[in-house]
Amino acid sequence: MNKQRIGQQVLHFPLTKIILAITLLASAYAAARYWLGELFKQRFPDKEINELLVSLLSSALVVLVYIFLFRLYERRKISELSLEGFAGNLLKGLFLGALLQSLTILVIYLNKGYQVVAVNSFLYILPGLALSFSSAIFEEILMRGVLFRVMEEKLGSYIALFLSAIIFGFLHLANENSSLSAAIGLAIQAGLLLAVAYIYARNLWFPIAIHFAWNFMETGIYGATVSGNTIDKTLVTSNIRGAEWFTGGAFGPEGSLQATVFCLAATVVLMALSIKQKKMIRPAWRK
Repeated sequence: MNKQRIGQQVLHFPLTKIILAITLLASAYAAARYWLGELFKQRFPDKEINELLVSLLSSALVVLVYIFLFRLYERRKISELSLEGFAGNLLKGLFLGALLQSLTILVIYLNKGYQVVAVNSFLYILPGLALSFSSAIFEEILMRGVLFRVMEEKLGSYIALFLSAIIFGFLHLANENSSLSAAIGLAIQAGLLLAVAYIYARNLWFPIAIHFAWNFMETGIYGATVSGNTIDKTLVTSNIRGAEWFTGGAFGPEGSLQATVFCLAATVVLMALSIKQKKMIRPAWRK
């Protein structure tokens, strides 16, 4: 076996591919946010407009880098970002994400833990819009487009689901006000649900839309903390109080029991549909 062949095997080894892709994409995203922020600082002094533009453009760059990288790396058409069926995936994802978050907030309201303090200007949705847009695209490209997809090719759908969900939840332990229970909840809510959404659609736009709608409704509309992060300006200024099991405490509604239950129910439905439609992938050693 010559050195060139060994080099190719190392380069295309799944772990190598994951590390290289995530490093490149994260670096491109961070650099874009920094340079665009500096560029727009003088032209768009309004902080909310500046942040929205930076989020939109840096997220678009991540998508383009992903497409270019894997066309070169894997020599294939990037079907997971195909615009075929884009509108349908987008609408279904937005509806599902908004529904799941609304049901989560409804439980808090029914337990007399959610109070509307004020309804603000429509422009107050901009910070939540920027945060939700960038986090949905960036995290889904990395976690489902790279991590889950590459693992699934070798390990199969079931093992990749389990491992990627654990990793996703573990990464959120670094968030402010996080806890082991919150991380486990996110592993189920997002780690499993969004990966199964990818399996079902075989397209990243569906999980991106779910992720965006979930975060945007939570913080931009309902004025709640999202994964430990609080935004000053939201459409609704709310007061959330009560037991941590149904409010999520300082971490936000994502740390609540009902959020996990509702997302798990959606995961089971999408999983059943994926199995019925034979979209689950077997491990490489069983093909």
